Parts: sequence; structure tokens; C-alpha cells
Amino acid sequence: MNVCRDIITDYEELVAKADRKFQDMEKGYGDRIKCEIKCSDCCRSIFGLFLIESVYLNLEFGRLDRKKRREILQRVDKAQRELLEIEKRLQDGDQDNQALSMARERVRCPLLDEGGKCALYSVRPLTCRVYGIPTLISGKVRACWKAGFQEGREYPVYDLDGAYRELYQLSKKMLVRLGRKELDRASLLVPVSGSIKTPVEELLNPL
Repeated sequence: MNVCRDIITDYEELVAKADRKFQDMEKGYGDRIKCEIKCSDCCRSIFGLFLIESVYLNLEFGRLDRKKRREILQRVDKAQRELLEIEKRLQDGDQDNQALSMARERVRCPLLDEGGKCALYSVRPLTCRVYGIPTLISGKVRACWKAGFQEGREYPVYDLDGAYRELYQLSKKMLVRLGRKELDRASLLVPVSGSIKTPVEELLNPL
């Protein structure tokens, strides 16, 4: 992926900005943020990754030792079975209700180890990094249910919608750089389990 090094650098800077926003919130509203070691509520939420995130996570996963990769892949299989069961259960509802119901479901992220820690914490996706602070998602401000941010009061908000737009553009730029024709894949959201298990070439150019 050396040909996309500058795009990956842009992604890493976007993630770093999210980290800085979280750190700023900790300074001003630390008593309201409930994130702590082994708190794993965000690790059980269901959300997809943009292509740039999927490829990045896949490459970092490949750097783990074989034993750890094998343990994670066992959890990947379990997570994928649970996701499939949820999708089957919800497939008869309308799209809006499906999205709402899916947001309420919980599936353990395969990167969450038996000790309650993320196996790829330092390179975790952007959404994971801002879960504990107020974020703007689909035009609405949301925060972790454990957090102490009070409804009706104003707080600084991280624009997750804006970050998603940037992730989409980076994904599209990567596809163009690699000569891929299916640019609509830039809007595809891939679960963490699929991001880890699917070969990079297949993520970029499915069979």
C-alpha cells in the first residue's frame, strides 16, 4: 500500500484530530466522561467501517503474532454468526426501523480480548475513539448512555457526520489511486469482523 501512503497519512491525521477532540473534552468535562480501562460498551455496538478504515485495520491485524490472530479469528466467526442472525431477524422491517433496531443490538467486537482490552487499541477505528463524548450523527447529537452529559444543556460536539464524509472521500481517493472502477464501494460500510477476515485485495475489488 505504499502507493497510498499519503492517503493513509491523511487518515491517521483525521484520527489524531478525533483523539485531540476527546482530550479537549476530558480537560473540560472529565467528570462527565465515563470511559475507563475495561469499559467495553462501545466494543459491543454495531457499526461499519469505511473502506480506508477496513484496509488500515486489516493491515495492522496482519502485524499481530500468529497466536493472537488465531484467537481473534475465532471471535470473528462468532461475531459474524451473531450479525447474520440479527440481520435475518430484522430483514422484514422497514429501513428506518431496521437501522434503529440494529443500533440497539449488541455484538462483541472480535478485537475485545478475554481481559476486556482491545487487541488493536492504538489503531482502533475513529468511531471507537469518540464514543464517550457528544457526537453529531445523522444530524442529531448523541452520547454514550453511561456518560454524564445532561439532556438540554449545551456541550462541545464532535462532528462525526463530517468525519464520515472525510472517510468517504479518503476511501474514494484510495480506489481511484489503485485504479479500481467500482467507486461506489467508497460508501460501503464493513463490520470490524469482515474488515479483519477479508483479504485486502477482496475488500478493494470483490470477486
